Amino acid sequence: MLIKKFGLLLFAILFLWFIIHTIIIVIDGLTDELERVDTAVVLGNKVELDGQPSTRLQARLDKSAALYKDEYFKYIIVSGGIGKEGFDEATVMKQYLVDKGIPSEVIIEDNDGYNSFMTAQNTTEIMKDLNLDSVMVITQYFHITRTKLAFSKFGHEDVYGAHAEIFEFRDLYSIIREFPAYYKYLFQY
Repeated sequence: MLIKKFGLLLFAILFLWFIIHTIIIVIDGLTDELERVDTAVVLGNKVELDGQPSTRLQARLDKSAALYKDEYFKYIIVSGGIGKEGFDEATVMKQYLVDKGIPSEVIIEDNDGYNSFMTAQNTTEIMKDLNLDSVMVITQYFHITRTKLAFSKFGHEDVYGAHAEIFEFRDLYSIIREFPAYYKYLFQY
């Protein structure tokens, strides 16, 4: 009986921890930190079979274009890899932004950003090469906390975030997934 009570107590504590952590992730992600920085990094996402960015990816790119036009940053790093659809996400992202009126020369492609950690690693190298110090990440709201953690692992002290203005039913799954993913980044990297 004591083991059963201990098990229930442990489950309740872990569940409460999950709920509190998830609330913090959502609040952090929905609270844009709009500071003037050297560069923004837009994380990749699915490219449709017709070669166009998915709705989620368009929302990220639209947010970056709007903030660029409001002069929040000088450069935009678009980060992604080649998805199962066969398109290079970063190349598609750059073309989308150019079509939105962003000058090609301020858009830097990271074609090896296959996950958030790789994006942080690659962006850090790009920023060193260009002598850039400050960064803002642009992605879905539920993904911002983990992305900022990844950047902090590479020595970025102040990482700002802005969320793509889109909400989908699949966000529920993604929010739940962020809990273990955050701790994987915290302890593995």
